[in-house]
Amino acid sequence: MKIICSKLNLVKGVNIVSKAVPSKTTMPILECILIDATTDIIKFTANDMELGIQTEIEGEIIDRGMIAIDAKIFSEIVRKLPENDVTITTDDNLQTTIVCEKAVFDISGKPGEEFSYLPVIEKEDSITISQFTLKEVIRQTIFSISDSESNKLMTGELFEINNNMLRVISLDGHRISIRKIALRDEVNNKKLIVPGKTLIEISKILSGEADSMVNISYTDNHVVFEFDRTIVVSRLIEGEYFKIDQMISNDHEIKIRINKKELLNCIDRATLLVKEGDKKPIIININDEVMELKIKSQIGSMNEEIYINKEGKNLMIGFNPRFLLDALRNIDDEEITLYLMNAKAPCFIKDDEESYIYLILPVNFNAVS
Repeated sequence: MKIICSKLNLVKGVNIVSKAVPSKTTMPILECILIDATTDIIKFTANDMELGIQTEIEGEIIDRGMIAIDAKIFSEIVRKLPENDVTITTDDNLQTTIVCEKAVFDISGKPGEEFSYLPVIEKEDSITISQFTLKEVIRQTIFSISDSESNKLMTGELFEINNNMLRVISLDGHRISIRKIALRDEVNNKKLIVPGKTLIEISKILSGEADSMVNISYTDNHVVFEFDRTIVVSRLIEGEYFKIDQMISNDHEIKIRINKKELLNCIDRATLLVKEGDKKPIIININDEVMELKIKSQIGSMNEEIYINKEGKNLMIGFNPRFLLDALRNIDDEEITLYLMNAKAPCFIKDDEESYIYLILPVNFNAVS
């Protein structure tokens, strides 16, 4: 095999597929990136058996062939090469020579035939949304997945297609995040639980442009994302997702309209007094026209008032301030609406169309503190 590519294209390809190279594996071949130049297109592939990524890069194929090269060594070499064209040549003994200007590297490769190719997915159905929308939806929900493997379902997000609407849902036992998007084309109803790791890596690759599209196709076991000459194949998480609609209530005794930026900045200031890992709640005292926010820690205390528009009774309630911040940072509206029942019931932040819903459970606190 002999190919010539610009350093820029090589780095881009390596960066994309490296996200699917496992950090630990008992199969050394999976620590490699497959360079496939057996057709008229140069393809890079990496696969950790749960997540696989393939991307096409621009370049010239002098001699066809393929090779698997250690991903870590290859990516470090490529990044540190001069900004010029790079020639990659392999011989019959799988020795790979990488040449750029006066830099010449010789490294050993592995047979491409031993590499685990991406599974061929018989696509049952698909939806198409813009890269901007997918990137935003992931950003606006991914923070409330769980990082604990003890409940696998919570480490993924539910993609629920129903009546030509896509709902993306995440939860970690303390909060729920929901985003809703109208789909352009008619499509059958479906539920997929996509691993959070897959979505995090995809959001890093997506350009996020509004006029660039992503095709998402799926079976019962896999989901495939196709965009910008890149294919991402991921296993789905098996199981029945939580009955979210039973957790979402429209009942409320208190409705508050508030400036989002004011509330966000106030809570952000309050957390200055909370050390990393300290679980001090922020106590919110809701009165007729004013919301008072208080926090007290070993460092000190703070209280601040914000004007609000309130319907319903007064209430004192406590929350983990980080959970409120995560939700508020991912809402674009200037004004938001909070719905509450009592000090032990969840707070809902949602718009009238319910294009977003954030549920946050309160925490117990000593009202005297």
